[in-house]
Amino acid sequence: MSIDFSKIGLKVGLELHQQLDTAEKLFCACKPQLFKAEPETTFLRRLRPTQSELGQIDPAAFFEFQKGTKIVYEANKETACLVEMDEEPPHGLNTEAVEIALIVALTLNATPIDEIHVMRKTVIDGSNTTGFQRTCAVALNGEIKVDRKKIPIQHIGIEEDASRKMGEDGSVIRYRIDRLGIPDIEVATAPVLYSPKEAEKVALAIGKILRATGRVKRGLGTIRQDLNVSIPDGAVIEIKGVQELELVSKIIRYEVQRQRNLLEIRDELHKRGVNEKDIKEDFIDATSVFIETKCGVVQRAVSNGKAVLAVLLPKFAGLLKIELMPGVRLGTEMASRAHFWGRVGGIFHTDELPAYGITKQEVIQLREIMKAEPKDAVVFVADKLENASDALKAVAERARESLRGVPEETRGPNPDGTTRYMRPRPGAARMYPETDVPPLQISEEYLNDLQEHLPELPEHSLERLMKEHKLNKKLARQVLDSEYAMLFEEVARRSNVSPTTIAAVLTETMKALGRDGVEIDKIRDEQIRELFGFVGSGKTAKEAIPEILTWLSKHENSTIAQAVQSLGLTMLSEVEIGEIIDKLIGQNARLVKERGKTAFGVFMGLAMKKIRGKADADLVSKVLRRKLEESADKS
Repeated sequence: MSIDFSKIGLKVGLELHQQLDTAEKLFCACKPQLFKAEPETTFLRRLRPTQSELGQIDPAAFFEFQKGTKIVYEANKETACLVEMDEEPPHGLNTEAVEIALIVALTLNATPIDEIHVMRKTVIDGSNTTGFQRTCAVALNGEIKVDRKKIPIQHIGIEEDASRKMGEDGSVIRYRIDRLGIPDIEVATAPVLYSPKEAEKVALAIGKILRATGRVKRGLGTIRQDLNVSIPDGAVIEIKGVQELELVSKIIRYEVQRQRNLLEIRDELHKRGVNEKDIKEDFIDATSVFIETKCGVVQRAVSNGKAVLAVLLPKFAGLLKIELMPGVRLGTEMASRAHFWGRVGGIFHTDELPAYGITKQEVIQLREIMKAEPKDAVVFVADKLENASDALKAVAERARESLRGVPEETRGPNPDGTTRYMRPRPGAARMYPETDVPPLQISEEYLNDLQEHLPELPEHSLERLMKEHKLNKKLARQVLDSEYAMLFEEVARRSNVSPTTIAAVLTETMKALGRDGVEIDKIRDEQIRELFGFVGSGKTAKEAIPEILTWLSKHENSTIAQAVQSLGLTMLSEVEIGEIIDKLIGQNARLVKERGKTAFGVFMGLAMKKIRGKADADLVSKVLRRKLEESADKS
């Protein structure tokens, strides 16, 4: 169903986070890069929430603590030190990161803060060894113009990136702290984006300005968008960590759909006369119903001495199976809460039964034990008694929230554009001053000097690319929209390859390879420079570029010479090309006799099948025309 976003009152606020390309981390001298070898050091921690200066505990922090998880951290001496391990105070704020953030701020017409103070933001999911993230505001009240509309920029800041999650096993989570402390810039807009497409355009426009500095990192994981989405009568939902720009509009559309469906469920519950006090945490042991069940999950739990615990949801029948967005139902939302709060694999509910090996008779018996009326739903969990009880408490609370409409929460993106529950929304109690890092004063003279060296604005870059490199408008825009704008200009000036060819490879070819599953983020800039050097000097053909790039993605530290040799793409001489074409003409003599020179297209296709990647197409064309003329003269 099509939605007119201008009429429903959609509001979106965007927070764009981008890693900065600095020589050091934000609070120490470690290299801001990731390592791939086995960790040299590991250590175990369990994080706990602390009270703020007002004696409050942040609900999101308490939520993570409730999981009871333990954290194993992995470290390497080149990319982490005692600062990341929280065994040594942070060093001074990285002035290079501050400078980049100020350049972005001035480009966005924001007002820099004259004294930068570092704050601590409570984070207790394990991604920070300290239990908090260090962050600071750098500038306020800027703007960016997109499609003739001025978008207010509320805040520009820098913060330390979090550790990388490497996996989990039960209650133990593994994090690698190489990424912890890498400087991130944050650019936050006001909630004045009124359509999914507008939000995507603004994210792209801000990203262009960041890339124009030439001082931000590239590749998957170096940039993400956080979205704050709301509709009237709904709630502000924070969707964190959207890494692909193309997903922004899709995620917003699905979130609007989810909230509207939740509001319809709320209205239906009110029509049915359901009150919050009707949803009680009276859990019934229903293990006896499933003693001989054929359901594998339940049968294994019962066999291991675990319990089947059930809760009644009065007048909820039929509502748990309502689809909120593709593949996500109200029952799915309850299952997510049960998983996080109760540490269970999932839930069963009567809206989806009989199924999964659970029979109709077992459902009847379950409803009898629960004294369920036809309009009631029953939810049950098979697990340890404590886990099952915590899970059903979360289900009951989510059912009560359904009567209020849309619960405020933080959600995470899925690859298909849907979202999943992550944790409650953080409260104001999560932020407090960092006492180990002194304030950094910003002088007027320093800002004036930066103002004189601001990067070229994207609209000016577009005109210059078209004029200087003879690119058409479409290709020039694709270059600016890509992550390779700076690299394009460098290669175009140093290589003998046509700028149009370079631009097409860095945009269209790279995107096509990515869609085909090639890990293009593993291809280093140095390899790309070397590749175009080979093409420009005639050491390999431009037709071989996709094949070489694919090979490089699987051999990260290899050279172009190694790729060419491994793929058998050594360039053929003009004599060797002539010999191949002579053979083709000999094998298709009748075609030459019948069509003469007009057989060029057919022979060009046959020749390129054998020669592609080993010779320039123009040279093949030249030799082929000559050979066809010679054959025609002989006949």
